[in-house]
Amino acid sequence: MSEAHFLPLMAACAVDANSQMHRGIATYSLLTGMPPADADIAIDSNLDRHVLASILAAATMDGGSLPEKAGLSGLELAALLEQYFPSLEIKLAEQLSAFKCEEDDEIAMLRDFLLKQRSTEGDIGRWLAAMIARRAIEPDHLWEALGLRNRGELSRLLSRHFAPLAARNVNNMRWKRFFYRMLCEDEGLAMCTTPVCTQCVDFNLCFGEESGESRMAERRREFLLQAARPVVAGDWQSELPQGSAIAPSSEKASPDLVSRAGG
Repeated sequence: MSEAHFLPLMAACAVDANSQMHRGIATYSLLTGMPPADADIAIDSNLDRHVLASILAAATMDGGSLPEKAGLSGLELAALLEQYFPSLEIKLAEQLSAFKCEEDDEIAMLRDFLLKQRSTEGDIGRWLAAMIARRAIEPDHLWEALGLRNRGELSRLLSRHFAPLAARNVNNMRWKRFFYRMLCEDEGLAMCTTPVCTQCVDFNLCFGEESGESRMAERRREFLLQAARPVVAGDWQSELPQGSAIAPSSEKASPDLVSRAGG
């Protein structure tokens, strides 16, 4: 692909009812050459590529503008693709230059907070801070919103790239809840109703289990179940995913800061 049409490919994945993979798995496979279930992240460089591909795959699953859903500007996304997925020979700077993320105060606050906690050099820490902050406003557990396979991958990611912050989570609080608690404390605010966690009515919100099936695994299971059932003439159109993965998004998240921490 000397002149890659990456974003049109994302749109095709979003509307192709005959595709054998959900668009998130297709996106991940396009970037890495393998489905997410087969990713080997034993070494840190593989972990980084896996995380970036997973976030982009999760962003395409949401529909709307891919740069906006990923939390990057168009130029940042083009640079990320060129640096971490060079085998695609993606040249998107001109195509993506028109995509600019609107500044959301809440996202910017969390992004800037994460930037202060970086423990690695280079662009990836800056990109991850922006991507994590954007995905954190989604309602899922944070590891699910990032497209990761389990919470352990998120913990390892944070320990690698945001080590000072990760080290402060000594009680294994849910990561999204922990981010907002630390952010509030740094701003001199109080998010908690009691200073003693074990006496708090929100204890399960902060420390409850974060297990479950990853988003892409769930979608693949749904596809396999759907493929196994008989097709009734005329019903396939109603099952098409709505919207394109590159369509401009009209959504703007603006909920209360503390309410975000519950996911």
